[in-house]
Amino acid sequence: MDEEYDIIVLGTGLKECILSGLLSVDGLKVLHMDRNDYYGGASTSLNLTQLWKRFRGDDKPPEQLGSSKEYNVDMIPKFMMANGGLVRVLIHTNVTKYLNFKAVDGSFVYNKKKIYKVPATDVEALKSPLMGLFEKRRARKFFIYVQDFEESDPKSHEGLDLHKVTARELISKYELEDDTIDFIGHALALHIDDSYLDEPAMEFVKKMKLYAESLARFQGGSPYIYPLYGLGELPQAFARLSAVYGGTYMLNKPDCKVKFDDNGKAVGVTSEGETAKCKKVVCDPSYLPDKVQKIGKVARAICIMSHPIPETDDSHSVQVILPQKQLGRKSDMYLFCCSYAHNVAPKGKFIAFVSTIAETDNPEVELKSGIDLLGPIDEIFYDSYDRYIPNNDHEGDSCYISTSYDPTTHFESTVNDVLAMYSKITGKALDLSVDLSAASAATEE
Repeated sequence: MDEEYDIIVLGTGLKECILSGLLSVDGLKVLHMDRNDYYGGASTSLNLTQLWKRFRGDDKPPEQLGSSKEYNVDMIPKFMMANGGLVRVLIHTNVTKYLNFKAVDGSFVYNKKKIYKVPATDVEALKSPLMGLFEKRRARKFFIYVQDFEESDPKSHEGLDLHKVTARELISKYELEDDTIDFIGHALALHIDDSYLDEPAMEFVKKMKLYAESLARFQGGSPYIYPLYGLGELPQAFARLSAVYGGTYMLNKPDCKVKFDDNGKAVGVTSEGETAKCKKVVCDPSYLPDKVQKIGKVARAICIMSHPIPETDDSHSVQVILPQKQLGRKSDMYLFCCSYAHNVAPKGKFIAFVSTIAETDNPEVELKSGIDLLGPIDEIFYDSYDRYIPNNDHEGDSCYISTSYDPTTHFESTVNDVLAMYSKITGKALDLSVDLSAASAATEE
């Protein structure tokens, strides 16, 4: 292993695989290692036997749940916005040729103790039972402002500088009610708390536009798409991409240790007595535990069911966002559901996740408001994991560490982390102006 690499990537989680693919495409010499004998790291995908072993300690799931190999249960399930950052990265790297996507049926929000479809356009606002008659008209005006807004066309700004005006000030101009602001901010713009209200409105408006444009893309019931057979396909697709560009992959490499020189700069990685040299190390938090800090926990429940989530129009794949205020919590809760329609379970079976940032040490009590919305459950597994962020000086030690996955059931925050890491590693921004029509998704059953 005397070769020298530009970059050694440790861990085959989704973020690390995307980065190794992007860096390989840039012509850098990449070695990618993982201590596990499977792809995916924390974001791996499990069949039923693996799921049983992980959460129940044995590998004998009940026969009535169907064939183990027909299950692909993502440990970090997230939908992709059809026009969002991840899809742009997939097109930029041409990884789309390794994957088949299918549109997600529904996007819903929890409001006043009920589940409603998320309205995303002026037409949908007028039809939505979420709002009373007068509120619908106000919301419609606001949606029209957002739809017509073009950053490059001052005439569409109505005299507002969105780099200065806060989201709160923009919304107050339309006199929207708190519950309306709640679903717009959390289920449309996908902000994970209310801090966006006091930030410049530009980002908020762009996020709303992204949602509406993604929704229009496949004319489905949601702005999201999801790969057939689940997200486990993604790390492997990026691994193939990296290999095409000369990247080297090594799984099942125990005790990967980063080696540092006398100045504390990473100079290589040692495993099984051999050292590969490199200029930079990219990894997930588990490989450099003394260079990260814990910022909290994610609590979640993984459920196997024999029906869709009630009140979601029989959607076989769906995201429901439960805004923090509606639950009296500090953070939002997310429901994710997928089924045999996306080949992640046997016929007739549905996989649902309930996830949130843990505010207590008791996931069963904390997740109850989300679980109660699911209806009868065949099997339920409770889980929690710690979240870490890097606290090192990457310029000093040449180590680039990803943040742990958050509880959101969409990819927007994940991609932002990847793009920020890419810029730090390469010193340039990734150009994501791509032809979006290069990614297609099936919408029919």
